[in-house]
Parts: sequence; structure tokens; C-alpha cells
Amino acid sequence: MKKIALTGGGTAGHITPNLALIPELKKRGFDIIYIGSSSGMDREIIEKRNIPFFGVTADKLRRYIDFKNFFMPANVVKGIGEAIKILKENKVNIIFSKGGYVAVPVVIAAARLRIPVISHEADFTPGLANKIATPLSKKICCNFEETLKQLGKKGVFTGCPIRKELLAGNKKKGLEFLDFKDDKPILFVTGGSLGSKYINDLIRNNIDEILKEFNIVHSCGKGKLDDKIKLEGYRQFELLTTDLPDVFAASDLVVSRAGANVIFELLALKKPNLLIPLSTRASRGDQILNANSFMKKNYSVVLLEEDQDKSPELFFKKLNELKTRKDEMIASMKNSTEINAISNICDLIEETI
Repeated sequence: MKKIALTGGGTAGHITPNLALIPELKKRGFDIIYIGSSSGMDREIIEKRNIPFFGVTADKLRRYIDFKNFFMPANVVKGIGEAIKILKENKVNIIFSKGGYVAVPVVIAAARLRIPVISHEADFTPGLANKIATPLSKKICCNFEETLKQLGKKGVFTGCPIRKELLAGNKKKGLEFLDFKDDKPILFVTGGSLGSKYINDLIRNNIDEILKEFNIVHSCGKGKLDDKIKLEGYRQFELLTTDLPDVFAASDLVVSRAGANVIFELLALKKPNLLIPLSTRASRGDQILNANSFMKKNYSVVLLEEDQDKSPELFFKKLNELKTRKDEMIASMKNSTEINAISNICDLIEETI
């Protein structure tokens, strides 16, 4: 009677924390299935782990005018029906939801079947999916202690589950894989699993200047490679997967978006970083809150898109600040009171079941 369905998707940020839990859940005797999006990247990532995958129809609310929003309610209702069937047929008796729009129909289906749900909120403030999930969940786990105030009695500070393989990178293998011709510091640039056009353009428009000081590893996002750029000292990839731990180990500094999972991975890896959060023009501002929290703790330097747009030279000032302060940032990260999120969450799942 330990059959769990993990859910969450849309981006890798909603999937990788679930991946971190899988080895521990298996060790504790859980039978695991994954319910994700029928059309997203979820299936490919999960099936590589030999976990049974079931797709449901899911749709997100777009925070701009788009005719697709008219179809969203019907898609969610369809997804609920599909999720009910999957949960019944697989005799699931607990759900762990990592959030994101993919999780919404699954959580609602679980509530209708009276299957207990544990949800996890990664960001500083709850997103729409977890606001919907809160009344339907037994507990809501969170990454930031400050988030507890917004979650009420159901809130539990567990921390962020980090994949163990990410912490086992080999610097020598990373350097051999990248094969740079000199020993300049390595700047790892990432816009998340989907990539960031803003960060991609910022790096490519200033690439000659950056290459004077750094070798660059650029994780661009699917379909966002620029084949016209062929410069020594610049390596670009759509998405790093099996080589990611070694590349992280070889990297000296990181430029990144401020999604909750990636910043907690950087904290666990003790990598000094410059965060460029997604602006409020394209989001609810959650990444800005994440970034500011890390900046206050001296884990990160932060550059806002709006400030960069007003002052194009600001990127280099922030990059120089990162380079100058990297040792003190590493010291601050070493003094952080990290907790074992994987054990905390798995304990909570077992208590609930």
C-alpha cells in the first residue's frame, strides 16, 4: 500500500526535484508512477529513469492576451478526467505535487478520489497552481523559511530536494569535456531548461568583451543555438544533462535566471552567481523575490532586466562585482544552514500515508 504518483511539469524546474526524491522513495519501498504533461518535456526526462509515465491534458493561464486562454478551462476539465482514470487504475494512495500547471488537474482528481496530497512550493511566494492546491493538500512544503507565513498551518519548511548526482561532478572530466585551449576562468551561463532569449542576447551581443576574461559555457535552450558563432573559448549547448554535474564542477562563476530550483542547486554547489531574474513583464515577479532573498544572504549578485535596459554597461559592472566578491560569497554559502530536504519530504510522505 505504498503507491505514489509524482506530478509536476511544464519546465525542468518542476521535474528535477521529483527526480531527486525517486532513489529515496524506492529505498523506502514505494512503487512510483509519474503523471505529467502529454505534450511537454516530462515524458522524455522521466522515462529515462525507468519510471512509468502517464500523460494528461494540461494548460496554463497566460498572463497576457491570448486566444488560447479561452480553451484553458476545457483542457483542465479534460485533464482531471484523465487523471482520475490513471489514479484509479494504478491504485495510487498518495500524491506528491511539485506544482506547475501540469499538477493542477492531478491534484483536483486526487481530491475527488480522497487521495492525500503533499505539495511543494519552490518559490518565495506561492504560484497560482499551488494556490489552487493548498486547500486540497494535507501539507505544503517550501524552500524558503519566509514562505511559511503565507502557507498557514499546512506549511512545512523542508528545503529544496537536490539530485545527488549533481553534487558528484568531476572537475577534471568537465574540463576534458569542454576542451578549452587556455586556463581562463569558466563562466557558465544558463537560462533554465527552456533557455532565456534575454540572457542569450545579452551574452552574444557582448561575447567578444566577455571572452577577454572568461571561457564561456552557454546552455541556450532547445532551438536557441546560434550556429553563426564559432569562437574559441565559447561552447554552446541546447541543454546539458548527463554532463551537467561535471560542467558545474569545472565552472568558476555562473550567470543564471533565478528560478528556485537552480538557485538552490547553486547554493548546494557553492557556486558564486549573477542572477538575472525574469522581469514582471513576463512573470508574476517570483524570480525577483527569489533573487533578492539570495542577495540579502550574500549568496548572489542581482541584475534586473529593467536596470540593464537603462544602462547597458551595468552587466559588466555586475560581472566584475561577482568576480571581486566570489570568495566572500562562497564563505557565506558554506555557512548556510542547509537541511536534508529529501529525508524531510520522504518522512512527511510516510507520515501522511
